[in-house]
Amino acid sequence: MSRPWPQSLNFSRADKTLNVRFDDGAEFAIPFETLRVESPSAEVQGHSPDQKVTVTGKENVLVTAAEPVGRYAVRLVFDDGHDSGLFTWDYLYALGQAA
Repeated sequence: MSRPWPQSLNFSRADKTLNVRFDDGAEFAIPFETLRVESPSAEVQGHSPDQKVTVTGKENVLVTAAEPVGRYAVRLVFDDGHDSGLFTWDYLYALGQAA
């Protein structure tokens, strides 16, 4: 079985969401806050599950840039300066399902 592949990524500053559509028909609106507090960066996730940091106060965070990383991920830049998380397509799909 092939993995779902993103067809479109649209950032809505008004709604503060990343709207992503995958080729299997799934569509998700993932809040910027969720993207920031669940960033896959070591800064947030740590190097093991017991090191995960709970990030708070990000209700109004915005995404200021999105940069492709190869064909497997996107690096998001947030207006609070955080920019070290690489969001793989699988991780965005999982966040969308959980949102």
